[in-house]
Amino acid sequence: MIGALGLALLAAGPLVRTERFRIERPAEVVATLTAACPGCDWGEAGREAAALVLSVDGSYSQHVFLCRGGAPAEYRVMLGRREAGAHRLDVHLDREASAPRAKRIEVASVRFAFTAEDDRDHAMLAHAPILHARPNTIGRFTDLPLLMWCEREKIRGGTRLRYSVVFSNEDGGTPTDRLMATWGRTTDIEYVYSVELDGAGAVVREEFQGKDHKLLPFRGPHEGRHPREWVVTDNNMVGDEGETTRRYALVPELFDLEDVSREAVMDAHPWTYRVSAQEARREGRVAADARPGTDRIPDPRAFVTVEACGEVQDAALSFAVGVADAGGETRWYESDGGLPRFRVGRSGCFRSAVALPEPAGPIVGLRWRAFTRLPQEGEAPLRPGTGRARLTRVNKLFRLGPDDTPAASLFAWAGDATLAAEGPPLEMALARQGGMRP
Repeated sequence: MIGALGLALLAAGPLVRTERFRIERPAEVVATLTAACPGCDWGEAGREAAALVLSVDGSYSQHVFLCRGGAPAEYRVMLGRREAGAHRLDVHLDREASAPRAKRIEVASVRFAFTAEDDRDHAMLAHAPILHARPNTIGRFTDLPLLMWCEREKIRGGTRLRYSVVFSNEDGGTPTDRLMATWGRTTDIEYVYSVELDGAGAVVREEFQGKDHKLLPFRGPHEGRHPREWVVTDNNMVGDEGETTRRYALVPELFDLEDVSREAVMDAHPWTYRVSAQEARREGRVAADARPGTDRIPDPRAFVTVEACGEVQDAALSFAVGVADAGGETRWYESDGGLPRFRVGRSGCFRSAVALPEPAGPIVGLRWRAFTRLPQEGEAPLRPGTGRARLTRVNKLFRLGPDDTPAASLFAWAGDATLAAEGPPLEMALARQGGMRP
């Protein structure tokens, strides 16, 4: 069926490039396409991206959307397990899937990497999921999978591989203003699949995150060892069955998230901030007069984002940025905007962001507050003052530059500070020349 689909799709546009490669022994194959789309702009309707169709040995492999604009950029994709011998990669332009004014493309080069079964990273590549497009994203240039990463964990008797994906946005779920306040980003990051392997590499257990964030056993189809998943909800939960045939095969990147947030994966690929900011503007989620609670945000470059680590117990945290005004006084801007649901209520490393007006003076301080958390569904409200919070790190404080990618961090701190819910705030001072004040 995939082969027939591939032939149908290839008829949609011209052949752009053919590359031949030879494998000496069976291996997982990764291709890196250096490509550009002159005239493309993910932030402008009608120019969002050109779509490529990749086929291997005449069978459909996947779509690749050139979402990063006119400059040459690398797009890494999995081509799956291939047997020893000669193979051919064909790259076609899919005119129907491309934006109306984004049909000129340049593929400067294609590189291949082969990972055999005796390589330590083979299992990570071999079990990486293939994602099928959500039906209501087709033709809309929204919620595009941008990155995949894998966390590798030793467990008794074997290994667990856990895969997550960064999407350019989520059309459903958390509104954009709350997303910035509680996660510090406009992308959507979702855990999609995990597999447990025994000491010999055999599969013991598979799991995915389905609708309503339910963790379910995976019983869907595989291609080789790759599970095939379908994005099934507007907040990018997945299922192990579906109807769509367009798909994406991102290359997972091994990532260690100890003492950092999941958003650190985006930091390693700064272009993801630009794509998500462009999509937010194009979809009308950015407005100069936006305020917390309106489901819209000011321009993403107006925000100051913090990454911190700590623990909460029956508590939620908010932070404020202190800005020096013309008279030398400090004015504070609160991340929660006075709305309890805009506070961070999770332990570990997290991000939050607050918008500053333009023009704004130099940032001179951070201020943290703890509040008793909101009750869960069916739970009686907690007594004020019940909660406690503890901060142990501030990893970074940054803004986006003119190109929508993160500028240098302004502040870092490590220590041990306790906050009582509805208690006094914790203030941290920044030197007025930038950097940290002891």
